[in-house]
Amino acid sequence: MKLRGLVLLALVSTVALRAEVTVPKVLSSHMVVQRDLPVHVWGLAAPGETVTVSFRGESGSVKAGELGHWSVYLKPGAAGGPFQLTVTGDAAEDKPMVLDDVLVGDVWVASGQSNMEFVLKNAATADADLPKAANNNLRLLLVKKAAINYPQSDIDSEGWAVSSPDSAKDFSAVAWYFAREIAAREHVPVGVIDTTWGGTPVEAWTRVAALGADAAVSPLFQSWGKMRERESDALLKKSLQDKASAEAKAQGKPVPSAPWAPKLDSWEPGNLYNGMIAPLTQFPIKGALWYQGESNADAERGPLYSRIFRDMIEDWRRQWGVGDFPFLYVQIANYKPGTEWPTLRDEQLKTLALKNTGMAVIIDIGNPDNVHPTDKLDVGIRLSLPARVLGYGEQLEYSGPVFRQATPEGAAVRAWFEHAGGMVAKGGELTAFEVAGTDGKFVPATAKIEGATVVASSPDVAVPVAVRYGWAANPACNLYNAAGLPASPFNSTRK
Repeated sequence: MKLRGLVLLALVSTVALRAEVTVPKVLSSHMVVQRDLPVHVWGLAAPGETVTVSFRGESGSVKAGELGHWSVYLKPGAAGGPFQLTVTGDAAEDKPMVLDDVLVGDVWVASGQSNMEFVLKNAATADADLPKAANNNLRLLLVKKAAINYPQSDIDSEGWAVSSPDSAKDFSAVAWYFAREIAAREHVPVGVIDTTWGGTPVEAWTRVAALGADAAVSPLFQSWGKMRERESDALLKKSLQDKASAEAKAQGKPVPSAPWAPKLDSWEPGNLYNGMIAPLTQFPIKGALWYQGESNADAERGPLYSRIFRDMIEDWRRQWGVGDFPFLYVQIANYKPGTEWPTLRDEQLKTLALKNTGMAVIIDIGNPDNVHPTDKLDVGIRLSLPARVLGYGEQLEYSGPVFRQATPEGAAVRAWFEHAGGMVAKGGELTAFEVAGTDGKFVPATAKIEGATVVASSPDVAVPVAVRYGWAANPACNLYNAAGLPASPFNSTRK
């Protein structure tokens, strides 16, 4: 008890030395605050100090707690602005903190690994779009990388910026294109938060307590334990590699390339949630965007993906506390070396069973030879379609055909689809369909469209009982609906 008291006293004393009231970096000039939800403003001050927040003609006051924390909620309001938000402490030396050019609109959080991190200046359409990136209705917040073992109260960031050629060039291309599309169609300010880290797995973005509550993902921790055990070997290899590189350089020889290996801090379950998501959960949002999965596409961890992903989505919603907000994600693209990618895509497909989720299928616009395809414009647009329906109530087709069930019919199997209106085979006959008998061995099939179904058969399988589509790393898929959206790969044997 004495030690705890001394620690508490030290913390209080530290806070007391801070004269000025502070707010976290997610609150800054040029930000967008979420319309139709209470406006939350919070931060630190001297213990017991009264802090007053004023915004849109309304004020609220509160006393800071014993550790200096304070929190004020103001009434919800409609989209608009710009407004000024002021934060003032009652200490004599405190000067009002003024946040200028604040808009009220919709806030989306964009997260995931390298294909979401992929910056606009490197997109295929950058030459056309970057010079025109100035848009006062688009506001961007870039979160710097932070892998930490316990939840943080603040992010590392330079704060919000108005979209411009300079601020947009190093921002997520997918998130920027999505935001541009929504702002133009919904006629509201849109703020988007880019919190991404390339080469990272889904579990790093998930709160450890949420993972620990799901016994079905226990193999994940076994896999993580093995990775940690192998870390000493990796460090030894790196040491030898560094030595070999130094010797080659000294002798004027080519420096050998080092094999890629994950930075384990950024792979540890919960670490990226702690450093890059937890500090954002006090800031109300409209919804979330997600593009990730490549780092989970292996034989050991891939089959767990839908469980971990579901745990993450449900827990993010709990932590934000603003309801079952739309969670929109990208299914990983076609890629030749992606041996285990069909399984991962199917795990992503399963996640559509979760309420208010939408998936952008991009099996037709990847780069078979590059894990980072540069077409991010179409990805952003396809992500915006479910947002327009789930987030804004528009009536439009937002998904390509999605497999529902398969029924054997003698010498054929019939696959039933949702979002199947006007299904067509682009370029001629249907491709990428396979059927299997009771032995589970799939062979190429002839397939034809019949209304909202596809009937598949093969002379090599007398009595087929299963069907799959696009079940390859880089399949030649050509099934679309009338909206021009591609069907998701599927496998009727996977539950």
